[in-house]
Amino acid sequence: MPKLTLIATRSFKECEELYRVVDFLNKTLKEKRVLFGLTKDSARGEMTISIYET
Repeated sequence: MPKLTLIATRSFKECEELYRVVDFLNKTLKEKRVLFGLTKDSARGEMTISIYET
């Protein structure tokens, strides 16, 4: 498995559409050696996007 290097993270107000955005970014930019992750913190009402270099 390739090593992932965290480039950046950013938190946003919880929004279910972010899953679609992250999916779109991963499909579009996989040739650029970047990977996007999304985590949800329901207790805080936030979602965090993480960007990794592969």
